Order: sequence, then structure tokens, then C-alpha cells
Amino acid sequence: MRYLTDRKRAEGKGASRTGTEHHWSMQLSGVGLAFLVPTFIYIFGHALGSDAAAAQAMFARPFTAILTGLVLVVSMRHFARGAAMMIEDYWRGTARKMALIFVISLSWAVSAAGLFALAEIAL
Repeated sequence: MRYLTDRKRAEGKGASRTGTEHHWSMQLSGVGLAFLVPTFIYIFGHALGSDAAAAQAMFARPFTAILTGLVLVVSMRHFARGAAMMIEDYWRGTARKMALIFVISLSWAVSAAGLFALAEIAL
């Protein structure tokens, strides 16, 4: 007869064996975004009312370009993982697979388009 405590039953990290890693990656990206997004909004707000040449000069600076790229990549990765988690929880069958493909493709497309636009502005 085996006696398992609650902790022993929970040590397997769930059915997929990746629950803890997924939780920590979402927590880290969320904390990172909590610092990146306000800084980006502050910089973007200064560039918002200026003419095209001044905005281009602002986004051509290395700090601003790197910050913008980080916000794009980290936020789209956070979006894709969070949306995939919701889809996996509530959808079943072929609709689930199609929705996962759509969400992941959308996040990569937005990241690629944003980084391409940033490169066009910065270079």
C-alpha cells in the first residue's frame, strides 16, 4: 500500500510535464514587460507629436531601437504563449489546432513586420 502526500502527487509538474516552466516563462516575460512597456510608451510619446524626420532620428538611436525591438519580440512571445494556453484549455479538436496555428503565425507575423519597420526607420 502506497501513501502519497499532496506534495508527492504534485511533484510531477502536471500531465504535460512542462507546467512549471511555462508558468515561470510567463511570469518572467510579464515582469519584463512591466518594465519595458512604460519606458517604450514614454519614448514613443515624445516621438508622437514630432515630424517624420525627428521621429526617425529618435528611433535611429541604439537604445530606442533595441527597446522597441525587445518590446515587439517579448510582447508577441508573451501573447502567443498566453493565447495558446487559453486555446488549449477551452477548445478541442481541429478548431483547437487551427486556432493554435493562427495565433502562433499571427504573433510571428506581427514580430517580423514590426522588426522590418523598425529596421527601415532606424537604418
